[in-house]
Order: sequence, then structure tokens, then C-alpha cells
Amino acid sequence: MRRSQLLGAGLLLIATLSSAQVGEIAKRLGLGTTPLSDSKISSGLKQALQIGAEQSVKLTGRPNGYFGNPDIKILMPSNLRTLEKGLRMVGYGPKVDDFVLSMNRAAEAAAPAARKIFIDAITRYVL
Repeated sequence: MRRSQLLGAGLLLIATLSSAQVGEIAKRLGLGTTPLSDSKISSGLKQALQIGAEQSVKLTGRPNGYFGNPDIKILMPSNLRTLEKGLRMVGYGPKVDDFVLSMNRAAEAAAPAARKIFIDAITRYVL
């Protein structure tokens, strides 16, 4: 599992835990003897989500951010795969490849714009 996937899974876990559970986990890990307040947990969660969003944009919002990463590469939509096979059989494979590349390049170009949307949602709606 990639580091960004682990971070996402960790953030999801934290988001589903109550403040008492997070405080108890922190105590068990030796991160403090006093329970964390809801505002501290909320602040930490927001910061972690913002860092995760920033790192995701850094990874995906560049050439080959999507196309060069087999875990997130955008492939031909499943409902077009039969058409894709037919086009490849009649010599249009390079055009199909260009189409797949263009979908990934569009996602790479859109990632930096999505950063602001993610950050706004995190600061407005997280706890």
C-alpha cells in the first residue's frame, strides 16, 4: 500500500473515531496524559487533511502524476472497452492511446484547481 493510501486510511480512521477514543489512543501511545479537547482534535484533523490534500496535489498535479502512476492512472471507461478493442484491431490503437493520455493530462491539469476546493471544504465543513 502506498504512503498516500496509508495516510488516507489513517485520516479516515481518525475521522470516524470519537474524541474520547482518539484521546484514549493518544494516551496509550504515550502522546499525553490529558485527554485532547474536541477543538484540539478538530484542529489536528483539519491540519492533517490539509497536508494530505497538498501532498496529493503535488503528486498528481504534474506531468505523469496520473498517467505515470498505475494505481491511479485513468483507463478507458469500462463501457467503452469493447469499442477500444475493435478500434485497436482495425489500426486505431495509437488514437486510443492518445485519448487515454489526454484524459490523464486533463486530470493532472485539474489537480491544482481542485486543491482550493479541498482546502475550502476542509476548513468549512470538517468538525
